[in-house]
Amino acid sequence: MKSKVIAVIAVVSVIVTIFSGCIEERGIENVIPEIEIIYPSNNDVVTKIVQISGTAHDLDDDVTIKRIEVSTEPGLWGEAEGTTLWKYEWDTYGLDEGFYTISARAWDGADYSELDEIVVKVFNPEVVESDSHKWAVFVLASNFPVDNESKLGNGGLYLAEKMAAYFIENYNYPTSNIVILFDDGFIREGNGFGKPVKPLMQRYHEYDIAYAGAYKSNVISAIEDVISQSNNFDDSEVFIWLSGHGCGDNDNKITGDKVFEKSAIYLWDEETLEDRELGVLLSNLESKKTCVIVDSCFSGGFADRTIFDFPTFFLLRSKIPEPGRVVMTSASKFRVGYASTTEGPLFSHLWFKGLTSGDADGFRPGFRDRGKPSNLRFFKDGVVSTEEAFYYARYMLRTDEDLTEYSVSEPQINDQYPNKGIFRSNKGLNLGE
Repeated sequence: MKSKVIAVIAVVSVIVTIFSGCIEERGIENVIPEIEIIYPSNNDVVTKIVQISGTAHDLDDDVTIKRIEVSTEPGLWGEAEGTTLWKYEWDTYGLDEGFYTISARAWDGADYSELDEIVVKVFNPEVVESDSHKWAVFVLASNFPVDNESKLGNGGLYLAEKMAAYFIENYNYPTSNIVILFDDGFIREGNGFGKPVKPLMQRYHEYDIAYAGAYKSNVISAIEDVISQSNNFDDSEVFIWLSGHGCGDNDNKITGDKVFEKSAIYLWDEETLEDRELGVLLSNLESKKTCVIVDSCFSGGFADRTIFDFPTFFLLRSKIPEPGRVVMTSASKFRVGYASTTEGPLFSHLWFKGLTSGDADGFRPGFRDRGKPSNLRFFKDGVVSTEEAFYYARYMLRTDEDLTEYSVSEPQINDQYPNKGIFRSNKGLNLGE
């Protein structure tokens, strides 16, 4: 009898030993998590920077999802951002055209979920259609400070989308040639001050343009792609807009502590892009019709300007301004800029208003590029150039009673379109022509 009992105990011990890996310390079997890829969909065609995103769930009350992993290449896994709501950015620049499998899995600290997999086609054309030689890149990091009142909200994103739509509808910019890089790729509730709601690509979009996060690697990839494509055409047109927090000392009212420092703008996770870095990045751009706008505090160095239109010391120059380019900044190198959490950065808002309303037609530089209107029909041709919109914005900052307190920002311009020199840059840069 004892031998039978011992045998039963031994069998039970073996069973418990074999299956103990499936039972938690409290004796409750772990339920594996579930995961779903929401974007892109199976058989979608993707290009540029792909914002893979989805959801995950864990049905256990006592176990939460620890990590989401995504694979775009067999055997290689990367960690996504987020858990129950997650995203993973896949840079397809330079990949061969063809079909790729995207796999995703969730890990709850004990077990992986089953894989969710889709197949997509990567399509990165080397050239574009012959009548579409226009490119635009919008970059803005507005809400990177955690629990910080200096967040800029979602207004910059909405302004970027308005500009992109206007360029598509009025300037014949192809949707495939427009990229918007915003924050970490998520839209947040509470106008940017709350938690992430959904990845940008899951929102309703009027136009099929590319979205991704404002990471430095994405900025570099997007601009390098614009350069490689636009250099194929003699009549290419390039528009680059960067907005966000600038680097400087707000308490230093005289120079912002920028006398011997370069202008720089914060990207996501407090990565920065200095003016000289952007200058080096654009050094291979051959387009003779380029507009660059940097809307941030202490941004004048991007236009090689300090204050009152005075040039930056030659050893500190960005080399962004070149023949064929108009470079504008929302503030001098020594002054702060301003932004609305709902309307976006103030200078860009005014610049875009002057451009689209026609109110800027005929505006001239005036004294120290402060901007002035003209009543002479000679200066009005019914088309607003990028420079006229700049002088309109500066004039409004100085004369509008509701805006005069913001005029201390002193927007700067370095106009070398179509060529360098006071008498060789009188022709305005008209976008879309």
